[in-house]
Order: sequence, then C-alpha cells, then structure tokens
Amino acid sequence: MQELALGPHRFDITTRALVMGILNRTPDSFYDQGQFWDLDAFYRRAEELVTDGADFLDVGGVKAGPGPEVGEQEELERVVPAVEAIHARFDVPISVDTWRASVAEASYAVGAVVGNDISGFADPDYLRVAAEAGASVVATHIRLGPRIPDPEPVYDDVVTDVARFLRERAERAQAAGIPPERVIIDAGCDLGKTWQQSLELLRRSDLLAGMGWPLLLSASNKTFLGKLLDLDIKDRREASHSAHALGILRGCRVLRAHDVKGARRVVDVLSAVLAS
Repeated sequence: MQELALGPHRFDITTRALVMGILNRTPDSFYDQGQFWDLDAFYRRAEELVTDGADFLDVGGVKAGPGPEVGEQEELERVVPAVEAIHARFDVPISVDTWRASVAEASYAVGAVVGNDISGFADPDYLRVAAEAGASVVATHIRLGPRIPDPEPVYDDVVTDVARFLRERAERAQAAGIPPERVIIDAGCDLGKTWQQSLELLRRSDLLAGMGWPLLLSASNKTFLGKLLDLDIKDRREASHSAHALGILRGCRVLRAHDVKGARRVVDVLSAVLAS
C-alpha cells in the first residue's frame, strides 16, 4: 500500500489519485487572471472546489512566472488570512503554494498542512519549518528559480536530470525529519522546460513514480498542452483531462487542477479501473 499523509488525513493512493484544487490569491495568475482576487470571490471559489470534489486545496499568493515584485509582507497579507478563513469553513487539508519559509510557517500556524514549494527548497529554513509543524511538502523541479524567465533550457537528459534533482530534494526532506509519506515530488511541467521536455516528463511519469514518493502532476491548462495542440489558454480543458488520465496510468497520484469537477471524474474512472 502507498500512503499519503496530509495533516491528520491519511489517504491510500495505491490505486487512487487525489485532486488538489488550485486557489490563486493573486491579481495576475496565468489562468484566472485575478478572477478570485477579491476575498468574497476567493471564498466562493473555495466552496465550489470543495463541492466539486477537491481532496485538498492549494492556496498561492505569488504566481510562478515573471511579474511585478511581491514582497514577503505582501505575500503574507494575501495568503495567511485566506488560509485561516478556509480552514475555519472547510474540513479539507490546505496546501500553501510558497517558496518562502516565513509564509509557510505563518500558514501552518493558521491551518495549512502542506508546503508546496516550486523552488526545490531554496529557502534554507523551509524544511525545518515544515518538520517542526508536522507538515507535508512538495519538492518541485525547477531549473533556475521562480519568476526567472528560462525560454531555452538545456538538459543532458531531461528525465534523468529531473529524477536526480527530485531524489536529492526528497532525501533532503526526509533527513530534515519529514517522513516519506509526507513528501511529494513534482516534475514541474513548464518550469524551466520546453513544451517538448514537459511532454517527455509526462510520458515518463512511471520512472519518476517508481522512485517511491507520491508523484504530483501539475499539467492543468499548461503551456505545453497549448503548444502541442495550438490551443488558447481558455481552451485546454480536454487536453488537461487527457494529461491527467495518462498521468494516473503512469503513476501520478496527485492532480493539481483548475477544473476540479472534471479532474474528479477522471480520477474516479481511473481509480475504479485500477482497483478492479
């Protein structure tokens, strides 16, 4: 049995994937473009995602791509009240999408139980803070770092290089006192990869999943799907669900998704098939 622990919640993910609902508290996110920036709209969106079947929610206050500088205090003000309010309203685990240990620590104090760090634990305090809080972490591969343009990334072999990076980060998390059932890995599609490299990582998800840690797929409405099929960002829903289905079959056990209802249906069908 493969188990994933998120706070007090434990999930058997041997044949079942979890759906992580994306909640952006940003005015410039790549997909929703600030649609849920207003707190009332943000809370309504959280309720919608929970109703649609999200297993847990991922709250972010700074987009991953280039954009205006967002300081530590501003990120705290965007994220912490939102996490606290969601925790008071819904009985689902909450992840905080941040690469700052200070933001993660403040979020753990008000109810978050996962630190989703696209920087690969660049902040030297990140893992210590998570371990002290009993939180889970997501180790994500990125080549240069958050918010840094990387239009022409070069790898010796993208799958091998990403696997090596993720293994080192996951082992670092365990060495910091975070047990393996609380460590998630993410290949980081579109983060310092060409669209072809992201496709190759999706295709070889079985290799990454085979390393032993729960594998997260963040493919929802991503650029690599748009480039593949020449699709506008608002027309990538079916492509996202296709990527989700392939990912599950190749071993992914967490889907980070905008369309939670659709992802839930993909998960439920594939779970039934894999468990039969």
